[in-house]
Amino acid sequence: MGLSVGIVGLPNVGKSTVFNALCGGGAESANYPFCTIDPNIGIVPVPDPRLDRIQEHIKTQKVIPAAVEIVDVAGLVKGAANGEGRGNQFLANIRETDAVLMMVRCFDDPNVVHVEGSVDPLRDIDVIETELLLADLEVLEKRHKKAASAAKSGRQEAKDEFAAVSKMLSHLESNKPARTLELSEQEEALLAHLSLITRKPILFCCNVGEEDLPDGNQHVEKVRSVAQSQNAGVVVICGKIEEELVGLDPAETKEMLSSYGLSEPALNQLVRESYGLLGLQSYFTAGEKEVRAWTIRVGDTAPQAAGVIHTDFERGFIRAQVYSLEDLESFKTEAAIKNAGKLRVEGKEYVVADGDIMHFLFNV
Repeated sequence: MGLSVGIVGLPNVGKSTVFNALCGGGAESANYPFCTIDPNIGIVPVPDPRLDRIQEHIKTQKVIPAAVEIVDVAGLVKGAANGEGRGNQFLANIRETDAVLMMVRCFDDPNVVHVEGSVDPLRDIDVIETELLLADLEVLEKRHKKAASAAKSGRQEAKDEFAAVSKMLSHLESNKPARTLELSEQEEALLAHLSLITRKPILFCCNVGEEDLPDGNQHVEKVRSVAQSQNAGVVVICGKIEEELVGLDPAETKEMLSSYGLSEPALNQLVRESYGLLGLQSYFTAGEKEVRAWTIRVGDTAPQAAGVIHTDFERGFIRAQVYSLEDLESFKTEAAIKNAGKLRVEGKEYVVADGDIMHFLFNV
């Protein structure tokens, strides 16, 4: 399951710093706009302490966490929707991602130039949202013309699409992102192929100075109020510190984090939030070779979960054997779980729960 989150933001807000820290470090980017010309792509593990807890009881050769693809998209500037800066490339890159992580500068530093001349997170969010809205409006206006002409044929599906496009177009024309409009399942399906950028789930990432950890500052409070109105998440991060943590050993990391009142790197929270933003969860397989987290959507059934490992598993699904991490910690081994009658046998209708440990029986 390829899942990608695009990091967007104005130039010099700490986008590349955070991207490099997420991906385990990297070259320093120059302190000027458009420094990220092509999108950088990194595969980032989803931190999950449950993997280590499983391995305490089932000794394996390796542990494989779930992962999210992070795309560091070229810095956006005012006028991007009209092709300013790297606008067209930016919009094409972000349209291909599943969710948007918007980096917002919430730190004051006279040595780091702000492209707009001052630190104002609400203005920055507005600049980015406006560009994304304009790009979506362009897509919708083109589609609206085609849908209007198709609807004249009298076909019900064409009329339904025209109605859905018209509804979304008038919502965007009132300067509201697509994600704030409630749609029926049918409307959602009719508009899905348009890949509207402002329909994608969003997470605001507030980059603060070290003196504002762990809770943020007045800039962050403003971002929180915007996020609340859009039903979006907020993560407070200090990119500078996250970058310094890269390469430290666990003891040094722990010591540095506690000095700032943090229990874990903010990047862990950021990756987990991105995972949750996409409506994802993990189930586990555990054996002698590996303990592994597999990514599925919330609500997936056992055959769908099996299909993430291999399409043959889904096609020939017979049943699944399922137990919980709590059972493993209580009974210590799979054999003991089975003897205690806690190893459940589930069929095709079973909806997989977050954290289930599973074995699949299939026949192709």
